[in-house]
Amino acid sequence: MVKLVVAYGTPEDPAAFDEHYASTHRPLAEKIPNLRRFEAGKILGTPDGSAAPFYFMAELWFDSPQELQAAMGTPEGEAAGADVANFATGGATLMIAEV
Repeated sequence: MVKLVVAYGTPEDPAAFDEHYASTHRPLAEKIPNLRRFEAGKILGTPDGSAAPFYFMAELWFDSPQELQAAMGTPEGEAAGADVANFATGGATLMIAEV
């Protein structure tokens, strides 16, 4: 199993980010074919109390790297990917992890 981890930098307008993510982006992401699990949440901080390097994080789980790649190439995956530019003013770092 693999997961796509998306770490979002602090946006210019956190309230606008939160609203767009909840009302638009999350529903788009949840429609991606073969998505096995989806988790997302706001970063609260670090264990030592220092500022967190990211504002928000999402994890999209798939059965294999091939299914992840195929899913992101579907119309639903492409729509979710294209939407990131509409709200992630602090940038987005994408990583793939084996679990």
